[in-house]
Amino acid sequence: MSFDSTDSAHDSIGDPAWSAWPAPAKLNLFLRIVGRRADGYHLLQTVFRLLDWGDTIRLRPRADGRIVRHGGSVAGVAEADDLTVRAALALQKASNCSQGADIVIEKRIPAGGGFGGGSSDAATVLVALDALWGTDLGVDTLARLGLGLGADVPVFVRGDNAWAEGVGEQLRPIDLPPAWYVLADPGVHAPTAALFQSAELTRDAAPATMSDFVSGRPLGNAFEPVLRQREGAVEAAFAALARIGSPRLTGSGSGCFVEFATRESAEAALAELPPGLRAWTAAGAGRSPLHAALETNRRG
Repeated sequence: MSFDSTDSAHDSIGDPAWSAWPAPAKLNLFLRIVGRRADGYHLLQTVFRLLDWGDTIRLRPRADGRIVRHGGSVAGVAEADDLTVRAALALQKASNCSQGADIVIEKRIPAGGGFGGGSSDAATVLVALDALWGTDLGVDTLARLGLGLGADVPVFVRGDNAWAEGVGEQLRPIDLPPAWYVLADPGVHAPTAALFQSAELTRDAAPATMSDFVSGRPLGNAFEPVLRQREGAVEAAFAALARIGSPRLTGSGSGCFVEFATRESAEAALAELPPGLRAWTAAGAGRSPLHAALETNRRG
């Protein structure tokens, strides 16, 4: 099979063969590194919180087997490295499917912010094309395919807020209370691989328990002190957000957030931030908007 990149789809986006699928963002409500595996990968603990906000993936099945990405992707990402293209090709191979797909990505999630944009886009392609192609591999197989694309992909495939361990692939669904968030993007593309090699990074934190998290014990993010020291824009974002609450870093990116109980309190806090900071509000999701769309597609 092959892939291509062209802009021609935008002229026919009204074609009823196209369907639109959510690719929700996520937050890491904390992130600890508790050790390393023999292969060098770090062992993590985190809670993934899915958001009712993110990218949109538009898909149109095609009969010729080609995977065609229309329009651009994240700056600096070659077509062959695009996770949506790689996800479609992986699904084709695993299912021996002869169908192809046109793909359009409507980006809202900032790259390098730790909000999970690329991973979520890939998961949406896996889940949605599995439905559109009728391959019906099932969520466990799709999650395994997703893990081959990135450690954060399985949580988006499964669609639950989750307590995660291992490299992030050992997932236990967790119920989280409704919440709203003020999100901020300092505009720094955090280099994940370099951060993991940082000498200042704490790699041997004591393992936390779910009861630690539920009790509200501050569990922190191992990357926060490293990024705040290295990146002035991240430190400035934390200083601005500290005016409205207790800011936290998400994932290994530069994105920051503050949690609120209601939409009204989040929006009021957002209005207090300086205009130079790129910030917005989003609701926490009880379940993935992607899976809600999947159920609607199955009923329809």
